[in-house]
Amino acid sequence: MSILQHGLTPKMKPLSPKRSALIAALDVGTSKVACLIARLKPNPRRDILRRRTHSIEVLGFGHTSARGMKAGAVIDLTAAEAAIRQAVDLAERAAQLQLEAVVVSVSAGRPASELISASIDVAGAAVSDGDIARVLSAGSRHSACPGRAVLHSLPIGYALDDAKCIRDPRGMLGRRFGIDMQVASVDVFVVRNLMLAVERCHLAVEALVAGPYVAGLSALADDEADLGAAVIDMGAGTTGIAVFAGGRFVHVDGFTLGGRHVTTDLARGLNASLADAERIKTLYGSVLAGGADERDMITIPPVGHDERETPQFVPRSAVIGIIKPRVEEILEMVRDKLAASPFAAEPSGHVILTGGASQLSGLADLAGRILNRPVRIGRSLGVSGLPEEAKGPAFATATGLLVYPQVAYLEHFERRRTRSATRGTGSYIARVGRWLRESF
Repeated sequence: MSILQHGLTPKMKPLSPKRSALIAALDVGTSKVACLIARLKPNPRRDILRRRTHSIEVLGFGHTSARGMKAGAVIDLTAAEAAIRQAVDLAERAAQLQLEAVVVSVSAGRPASELISASIDVAGAAVSDGDIARVLSAGSRHSACPGRAVLHSLPIGYALDDAKCIRDPRGMLGRRFGIDMQVASVDVFVVRNLMLAVERCHLAVEALVAGPYVAGLSALADDEADLGAAVIDMGAGTTGIAVFAGGRFVHVDGFTLGGRHVTTDLARGLNASLADAERIKTLYGSVLAGGADERDMITIPPVGHDERETPQFVPRSAVIGIIKPRVEEILEMVRDKLAASPFAAEPSGHVILTGGASQLSGLADLAGRILNRPVRIGRSLGVSGLPEEAKGPAFATATGLLVYPQVAYLEHFERRRTRSATRGTGSYIARVGRWLRESF
């Protein structure tokens, strides 16, 4: 993890648009850990997903309940490691591969965006790919702040002498070449402990990616990203926000409220266990009242399931009365965050909800009223081979990690000794040798 000494997280080598690749994705959240292994194959451009250079075919999938996590951050290293190992093992067995490196999502650590500028001297020559790499490197290094880890340094526009807002400067002439960048960062301690949990499973971290960003890569059609859209990734312990404009990821934000807080409210309000509260939320939870809610009765088992105690019965309206205020609080916080973001300048921009907490009945309608925007539930687009349980909004971040390699070229990459994403089972001796080098 020495790369974090400069506040820069690992970045993966850009994917060749003409070559296939095996990619492993690891989404470590508050409530679940999901691992996906996929083959990316070059494919002709499509109308809806024009920016994707590869088709995605899932080969292996594994997920398990998260342990040792709170609000997206590691709080028990041993428990988190065990959950990661379990999810990875399930995916490896399904794909009949052994993983060596993974692309990992980050949802915690107070994600935030900052706009920075950097420039270099090109001495009147035509701008080349090397010049673009140099100015990206300069911007990335200027973006580091004490206590923060940089996840993304993405160009918003280039400048050449007095000309601004240049999208592609290659071949143009000038003396001073500059860049405006959107820098997404999180608290460095969150990144360090997440990387440590993954590396203790003998896996390299190929790249760390902001969760809301990749949820947008998975669930957004190109036209939505072009016209302006906000992706609200509602997880169990965090709610992340990613704003897209002009086809680019331009802003990230988030806060530590999510579906787990709704569950806790239900457990307290109904005098139920957390497991029963989660079950009730999943089966009967809603944010919109109906005419039959006073008559529909729900059984609340006694805490501890003591057979000597009689279960209580509450109307469904009581459940909605507990759920709705907390969801309204989350959506009002989202509204305030969006008002302070570039999305405020996109009056017709759509909002796409992802994450497990977005599956509450009636949530899109309530969000539309509070945010005063068109709202829809987002699901993975253009990913084949997904099992039915992974096609919903809860797995948008995990599938987005498989899309990310296709846009990794937008960010600065410094060559380093690294491992491939996946490998066969024939290099056992090499793996033992590496373990000995790392451990002693």
